[in-house]
Amino acid sequence: MSQPDPDLLPELGYYALSRHPVRPAELVAEAAVADRIGLGAAFVSERFNVKDAAVLSGALTAAAPRLGVATAATNHHTRHPLVTATMGATLAELGEGRFALGLGRGITAQWQVLGLPTVTGAQLAEFVDVLRRLWRGETIVGHDGLIGNYPVLHLGVDLTPPPILLATMGSRTLALAGRIADAVVLHTFLSDEAVAAAVATVRGAAERAGRDPSSVRIWSVLATVDDQHSEQERLRRLYGRLATYLQGYPDALVRANGWHATDLDRVRATAAFTGARGAIDATATPEEVRELAATIPDAWVRDCATGSAAACAAAVARQFTLGVDSVILHGATPTELAPVVAAYRAIRPVDRSLPVNPGAAQDVPVQS
Repeated sequence: MSQPDPDLLPELGYYALSRHPVRPAELVAEAAVADRIGLGAAFVSERFNVKDAAVLSGALTAAAPRLGVATAATNHHTRHPLVTATMGATLAELGEGRFALGLGRGITAQWQVLGLPTVTGAQLAEFVDVLRRLWRGETIVGHDGLIGNYPVLHLGVDLTPPPILLATMGSRTLALAGRIADAVVLHTFLSDEAVAAAVATVRGAAERAGRDPSSVRIWSVLATVDDQHSEQERLRRLYGRLATYLQGYPDALVRANGWHATDLDRVRATAAFTGARGAIDATATPEEVRELAATIPDAWVRDCATGSAAACAAAVARQFTLGVDSVILHGATPTELAPVVAAYRAIRPVDRSLPVNPGAAQDVPVQS
């Protein structure tokens, strides 16, 4: 069975290669530190540069045999369904039950630039159904649906399907996750109130679908910026990173948090936005970052993990009072997170008995 070692913290995870510039060669060393300090799971975000989700997930499952691994997220329409099914099946076998496939809707503007259609919840539901049928060994003939027309889909294996998680913050996709997903990954920079509301949406949808609400594992994503860094670096990691998300999906973040559009307009009027040369957290000057910090309302970052390692650990522990099962410590490497993890151990709320697999709320058998 895939129960964690006693010194692991299965309720805590990190995002691999979360800093700029991305250097994939650092992945294995990161994972070794994560394992040593007791982080339970590594999450892989995908970028169309040097962050291919399948490659990085394979490297992680091989290099860190105690860690759970999940994509959070990849997108269903960037690969043929059989390619994604093959990816999931291979990683499930390679990781011996430790891998979860995370899907998301992505950024509409990016799909427009790439000539790809906008992802809908109905497409995600159909795609998840197709994956699970393929993983059960089914041959699908004449599929003609929202995700495309495929004469024959056949994987040729019969395995325990890896869990599927959905990465989202929108209410409709959260409800979809409650109906069909094994796990949910929320978004960074959600307020405590927004996290609690998201949890209620997922659990309520699961219950209405006839599922055990506790069977859906929910991960919050907590920006973690402790005071080991210089002031300028702290500002970049907190305000610069938030501004980068506001470049990609401002309306979704504002809506999820109940923020005021007039505040967003003021943020968009800063030099970091008007003179943007790429992702703000990677390209903004120190002066631009300071202007952002002075313009973004304090309430927008109030619930992040900041300050001393002990203060950050307390913020992590507070997440569990909002109803989540697990927390991703975002925006820092495992080496940087070591003091926070050590402080968290000292105040760990309860013994959180969770599987290694980040997509499972209950134990998943190891593949033979």
